[in-house]
Amino acid sequence: MEATHEVFNQPQPLVDYNLFETNLPLRDALRFNAPALDTTTLVTLGVTLGSDDMQTHARLANIHTPELHSHDRFGRRVDRVEFHPSYHALMTLSVGAGLHGTPWAGQSASPHVLRAAGFMLFTELEPSTLCPISMTYAATPALRGNAAIHADWTPKLTSRSYDPALKLFSGKTGVTMGMGMTEKQGGSDVRANTTQAVLDGSDGWGQRYRLTGHKWFFSAPMCDAFLVLAQAPAGLSCFFLPRMLPDGSLNAIHIQRLKDKLGNKANASSEVEFESATAWLVGEEGRGIPQILEMGTMTRLDCALGTSGLMRQALSIALNHCEQRQAFGKPLIDQPLMRNVLADLALESEAATVLAMRLARAFDHSGDAHEQAMARLLTPVAKFWICKRGSHFAQETMECLGGNGYVEEGGEGVMARIYREMPLNSIWEGAGNIMALDLLRALRRADAAAALADELAPARGAHPALDRLAAALPTRVEDMATEMEARRLAQDVALAVQAALLYQSAPAGVFGAFCDSRLAGNWGQAFGTLGAGLDLDALITRAMPR
Repeated sequence: MEATHEVFNQPQPLVDYNLFETNLPLRDALRFNAPALDTTTLVTLGVTLGSDDMQTHARLANIHTPELHSHDRFGRRVDRVEFHPSYHALMTLSVGAGLHGTPWAGQSASPHVLRAAGFMLFTELEPSTLCPISMTYAATPALRGNAAIHADWTPKLTSRSYDPALKLFSGKTGVTMGMGMTEKQGGSDVRANTTQAVLDGSDGWGQRYRLTGHKWFFSAPMCDAFLVLAQAPAGLSCFFLPRMLPDGSLNAIHIQRLKDKLGNKANASSEVEFESATAWLVGEEGRGIPQILEMGTMTRLDCALGTSGLMRQALSIALNHCEQRQAFGKPLIDQPLMRNVLADLALESEAATVLAMRLARAFDHSGDAHEQAMARLLTPVAKFWICKRGSHFAQETMECLGGNGYVEEGGEGVMARIYREMPLNSIWEGAGNIMALDLLRALRRADAAAALADELAPARGAHPALDRLAAALPTRVEDMATEMEARRLAQDVALAVQAALLYQSAPAGVFGAFCDSRLAGNWGQAFGTLGAGLDLDALITRAMPR
């Protein structure tokens, strides 16, 4: 058959580029938050993440989704999840980069910032596999509540060797951990959990219990161990639950089914039943909630980082498309209205990046009183606002590609995957209302208003709209906004902090455009409504992925 016509005006995919070196906003955020940080490893990681080979692995891991094998062919329970080889290739890369344990290995002066940058970059490639990575990061320090388990497991949890085999931890080169908190009837209200823990003696790992119950969301069920909540005699408590028991037998963790999710396809999320499963107490009986809050703070940081990374990737794909695609006689990127959209998206992406990286810096200086206060304030704020903006952002970047962005095929098909992924970080580890309520709890601390004022002080006088917002916030904080106002307060704190950070880390044009649009009201209710007179060229050039 004759070819119907010559194929032209179809953009080349964005591939084989360095995700780190081409990300000026991230590099500037690193210089601001950790000026002495050695970024050599990020340069190397950026090359690998942008390669055609790794992009192929990301695609295959999402097409060939995990499969549950509850029994073997002889009828014995095995409770195993089988993954495509590309999933393991992605896990090997993320573990090898230390994204699960760098802060606990003591090898960097700013380990949380370094790890945060790598986590954000990896999200641009494939976010699903980062679920067990994030949970391992958050669960490892919580094991300090059981000194014996912490001593035995931490060396394997911080190892940069990925070992997917289902066997005793002592015979593995590296291990991962998951968490199981929510149940059918409770969701975010974990105090409603019904799983029961009965004392079963003690051994070298301390008090041993038998757990009977269920978990409604049990993500990454092939991890080597989990931290779970259950009701002990003294109340809701935290337990360490390994997949393999010390005698080499499988623990009684029965996978009922895998969740059929909107996105996050490469990662297995499951429902499980515990049938007198063996677990060990971590911390004190009845103190499970404080344990969970400590871990939740870290996974919420990852939600903000992950959404920021997805924003950056969606923006990069949109810019790559618009630079090459011709419409009405010139490239899309030269069309005035499209330039407004792209510049607006670039502002949003950079603001998300700088806020997420600022939060990571607070984790690196936990001994400082101001940083402690900012970690309490910014964790719910960053997760709430960045994640809320994510879905709208993804839809707008998809629209930049038109129909090409809505299909699942080829390099631009990544946009559909990003769009499906965006809502997850907003929902996981506490949806928007939970974050807003957490902010109110943080504001009840006596130092909250003062810490926020100190954070905004460097930008005082830089823009009238920011000055007005900054002047009003302490009063609103001290008046303790009611729950009805909590979302609006979280939004305004996020915008004020983003503006102050951009003033210190970004070019003046970025700061001015952000304040004019987001704070002064020279903006509509959709992306692409920036006011006339802004330097759109500078905003777009700064965001370009090449």
